[in-house]
Amino acid sequence: MADTDPDELERRIARTRAELAQTVDAIADRVSPKRVAERTVADVKSRAGHFVASVGDALGVTPKPVEFGDHPEGVWEEERPNLAPVLIGVGAALAVGAAIVLWRRRRRRI
Repeated sequence: MADTDPDELERRIARTRAELAQTVDAIADRVSPKRVAERTVADVKSRAGHFVASVGDALGVTPKPVEFGDHPEGVWEEERPNLAPVLIGVGAALAVGAAIVLWRRRRRRI
């Protein structure tokens, strides 16, 4: 008979309404344009930081912390970058690309 007790039903309804209100508030907060923009900006900053670090690692230089107004040339601490692997990779890609272009032209003539 507890299921049909009006007081118990009212308490369950009130508890369900409170839970529903919390859920709706959480959804509204999550999809609000301001929150979406904040999360997007944070994601872009994080990705940019990882990209800069990977470029620095590839070039053999490391970024150092900078403050607003610092001179742009002082952003990187130079450690004598080893550009040989990068240049070899670019040269190999150009050579393969040129070989493919020449091979295709030769096949068209035949």
